[in-house]
Formats: sequence, structure tokens, C-alpha cells
Amino acid sequence: MPTTRPPADACSLLDADHRNVKKLFKEFEPLAESKAKTAPAKRRELADQICMELTVHARIEEEIFYPALREAIKEEDLLDEAEVEHASAKELIAQIEAGDENDPKWCAKVIVLGEYIDHHVKEERNEIFVKARAAKKLDLVAMRDELQARKDELMAETAALA
Repeated sequence: MPTTRPPADACSLLDADHRNVKKLFKEFEPLAESKAKTAPAKRRELADQICMELTVHARIEEEIFYPALREAIKEEDLLDEAEVEHASAKELIAQIEAGDENDPKWCAKVIVLGEYIDHHVKEERNEIFVKARAAKKLDLVAMRDELQARKDELMAETAALA
């Protein structure tokens, strides 16, 4: 009997974002120490992409995913921690966006942001997503479509500003 995969849900969409940004951080790491003349421009390009992806991701979580979870599960502390982690990441993102890609501390900020995100992703995968999928009151398949629509809207707004 063939096994069928569950339909893509909100957690799947958010996790795909996590994997995508992790890949960008991996591309950034060797550039952080590179002395090549093209390295600063490439560092800036990757950091801008990382910041944009994370900003949009955080917004869809904060606008749609977390409020729905707050209504469906009892673990307020998990969601409070996730929101505090988002605030810390946003602070670093603002510093990165305003910073100088030639400054060694700027590169360190991007690396530390990656470490923050790794920690946050582990908690989401191992705790928040597990509880979300177990919650009977949540339609995570329908929420996936809502998250994707909002993400597309925010990406289009961001592209229009660029």
C-alpha cells in the first residue's frame, strides 16, 4: 500500500522558508572572511536577501500564524518566546541593513543572526509546529494558502521599494 504524504500545510510553508534562508546563510559564511574585491558587494547582496526573507517570514508568522496558535493552544510561553526571538532578530536586521558591509563587526552580526535563526527554527520545528499540527481547532492547510498569499503580497511590496 503506497504511503501518502500529508498535504502541505502552514508548517510546511514556514519550514520551506527556514530551509531557504539557511541556504543563504551558508552562502554568506565563506564571504564573511573573503578578501576578494567582489566580496563586499556579494556580502551586501546576500545579507539584503536574508534580511528581506526573514522580515517577510516574521510578518506572516506574527500576523497570521501566531495569533491563530494563541487561540488554539495553551502554551502561551512558547509563543511569547518566539515573539521575543523575532524582536531580537529584527534588531539585528535593522543594524545589518544600516551597517557597512566592509566592517568586520557587520559580518559578525550576519553570522550571529544566522545562529539566532537556527535556534528559533529548532524550537519552531520541535515544539511549535508539533503543537500546531496536534491542535484540532486549526486548519493548517487553509492557513498555508493565507500565509502564501500574504507572503506574495509582502514580497511584491518589497520588490516595488527596491
